[in-house]
Amino acid sequence: MPTYDGLSDEALALETQGGNKDAYGELVRRFEKKIGRYARKFVADSDAIDDLVQDVFIKAYININSFDVGKRFSPWLYRIAHNEFVNALRKKKSIPFSFFEYDVLLPKLSDSLKASDLAETEEIKRLVDSSVQDLPPKYREPLLLFYFEELDYEAIADVLAIPVATVGVRLMRGRDLLKKKLHNINN
Repeated sequence: MPTYDGLSDEALALETQGGNKDAYGELVRRFEKKIGRYARKFVADSDAIDDLVQDVFIKAYININSFDVGKRFSPWLYRIAHNEFVNALRKKKSIPFSFFEYDVLLPKLSDSLKASDLAETEEIKRLVDSSVQDLPPKYREPLLLFYFEELDYEAIADVLAIPVATVGVRLMRGRDLLKKKLHNINN
């Protein structure tokens, strides 16, 4: 397989549009873990995650010719992923949610933690997960994309098909709602 290290994602997409399947393989390699991590924000079942990620890359490959190589590839791919994950949730209400990888949210647990500390950390995880689940999707989704997928405002706007200014407003309101929920739980 040729090496594509020097090529941008957009150049690889252009190569793929020209029929180069190896170039698409490189795109999959670059984004597979990221899309999988994003899927875990929606779905907890690892088998379902693997299937959904595969569906995302199949759909992206089928629709690669609709990608405008003058734009960034990652928001286009995340938009496909987002739609797949939301559609999966609509179809299967029984898929368990898992919004956070807690090692991202909370520091790594030390072996020296006492049992009471571990119990408290588990309680914090439960409270945050519950609070985020309670957020309306229009606030929850930008928070996930910004804080966990590390997308910028413009990329989030592309993924969610909303104006960039709306991204900022929803992030601010989502943070405020989450703070209020966590504060009310604490009091």
